[in-house]
Amino acid sequence: MATKDRILAAIGHQPGQTDHELTTTLFGPERAQQAVNQACRQLEARGKMIRMRRADGLIGNYPGDTKQDHHPDPDLIPSPDWISEDQVKEAVAHWLRDAGWRIETLSFGRERGIDIFATKDDQRWIIEAKGQGSLPPMRVNYFLCVLGEILQHMNDRNARYSIALPDTPQFLRLWARLPKVAKERTSITAIFVSTNGGITHET
Repeated sequence: MATKDRILAAIGHQPGQTDHELTTTLFGPERAQQAVNQACRQLEARGKMIRMRRADGLIGNYPGDTKQDHHPDPDLIPSPDWISEDQVKEAVAHWLRDAGWRIETLSFGRERGIDIFATKDDQRWIIEAKGQGSLPPMRVNYFLCVLGEILQHMNDRNARYSIALPDTPQFLRLWARLPKVAKERTSITAIFVSTNGGITHET
């Protein structure tokens, strides 16, 4: 299937995906998004797509025939309790503060660097987070991506390191499948955020 056809199919299932999200969904997190961006602009010029700003300020891609009825696969549509990356970060930061940690760094959106850096006495905790994602393949990519990101920040032997994710069956399965030896050798733990802001911390 051609790239443009794949893009139209993806936004038919989940309208509003950004160029970056479409690139991650269709090709993986390592692929540059220029080709998808160019294809989306060409589709917009042909009237096949509408590009407009979402509530979070990012440009989303929507089917061009929005006045027609669409019948996407209900399993691929985020439920009302969908959790974004920023919501995961906010919940984790609140949980840390309640436990006496001081938030030194809390990055939102596309800010570069560590997502959450917290301190408590002489302890340091570094956390990388990801949101729910709109499609199962995207969530797998998010899981692998957040592991890579936390590994790149592991330059302090005495700090704690964790990944933070929405408390969903797929993310729980992915964490459970990560080999025990890998968890022990890296000492990475997982923080899962539920839809009501509840936190589960798994080692």
